[in-house]
Amino acid sequence: MQSTFDRRRINGPEESLPPVFISEPQDTFSNTPVARKSRKVSDIRPIFLQPGLITQANGSAYIETERTKIACSVYGPRQSKNTAYNEKGKLNVEVKFAPFSCEHRRAPLRDAEDRSIAVAIQQALLPSVQLEHFPKSTIDVFVIILEADGIEGCIASGAIAASTALANAGIDMYGLVTSCAAAVIEADIWVDPTQEESNTANGTLVLSCMPALGIVTNSWQTGRMTPSELLACIDACSGRCTDIHSVVAQGLLNSAHDET
Repeated sequence: MQSTFDRRRINGPEESLPPVFISEPQDTFSNTPVARKSRKVSDIRPIFLQPGLITQANGSAYIETERTKIACSVYGPRQSKNTAYNEKGKLNVEVKFAPFSCEHRRAPLRDAEDRSIAVAIQQALLPSVQLEHFPKSTIDVFVIILEADGIEGCIASGAIAASTALANAGIDMYGLVTSCAAAVIEADIWVDPTQEESNTANGTLVLSCMPALGIVTNSWQTGRMTPSELLACIDACSGRCTDIHSVVAQGLLNSAHDET
């Protein structure tokens, strides 16, 4: 009797089960506001920050805020080749989504969303890095989004991780950059919104600043906001950025003690 097993092909398992589908899929793009159960509208998600996680890089950091997980690595400064002499160095930021980072599998090629996040993070970091100390040099920052929970959270957490990685690499900086997002939902200001909350918002704002110097480095706003709502978002984000600054500073301090 001839066997039906074909060694030239990838055979399936001997036993298999049918897939299980959700009977009532949740509408993630509903305009109905959702109520927060685990935290207040003025609270941010818990932050886990670990500098120096990637040993092959000059500096690195890993940040996790519930369903947003980002790894960042810094390489350089290294000499720029085939470029004209420049008294100031160049800061490159590249953002990539892992294929499994979103609900729908993402293609490995970069798209417009990757570039927009990279530009926002680069603009947030540029005022803090002393590029004049690195003439004709390049500093490369690679941000890998392992899990995404809204573009606002990716920009805010990515800027925090990138600034932490730059400090971990020993790059000369004026101060640490922290970032926080806020959304206008009905008449309230919700700090650090998730993807579901951002979908119900009238407008969102991501504020990046150096709390130690009281300098705003970048702001990224989408949707519609009145001037009063915009100022309220800025006040809410600036207060949370000060709290995040202490978390970043403590994480770098603990990392330096572990290395010694």
